[in-house]
Amino acid sequence: MLNSETNANLIPEEVVLNKIYFIRNHKVMLDKDLAELYGVETRVLNQAIKRNLERFSDDFMFQLSQEEFNNLISQSVTSSWGGTRKTPYAFTELGVSMLSSVLNSSRAIAVNIQIVRIYYKLRQMMITQQDVLLKLEKIEKKIGKHDKKIQLVFDYLNQFIKQEEEPRERIGFKK
Repeated sequence: MLNSETNANLIPEEVVLNKIYFIRNHKVMLDKDLAELYGVETRVLNQAIKRNLERFSDDFMFQLSQEEFNNLISQSVTSSWGGTRKTPYAFTELGVSMLSSVLNSSRAIAVNIQIVRIYYKLRQMMITQQDVLLKLEKIEKKIGKHDKKIQLVFDYLNQFIKQEEEPRERIGFKK
């Protein structure tokens, strides 16, 4: 078993983060990228999954459509996809977690732990961002109400100024 220092330094976080895509409203990793991180061929990874297909329901894994795959290739200018014959499989966070039960090498387990931790950090960052957005929304609503009230005050002041400009008839004794 690898110690926690080795797990933490196995793969730079940026490398893993660059392999997480947003497809069908899910953060996913592709079979090719996972195989590379685990140190196995994509074919070997997919064979292990097919032998344990009952573990991977639709919310764990799905195959990309040709359109999704073409879109992904066009977005990933630096990636070389080679002669891929089939569209890749995409694994959600749950699917990546399930891979640890299918792949038993020490590297696969360590990488899997690291990926799950990165997914957790992403989720925490999204929660923090949502909190900040909610606070900004409240401030914006509050300021929006103040803007209307301030404009109303200026309108009243303008009415008083216009009234002062008009000559008024004097009240009192006339000479």
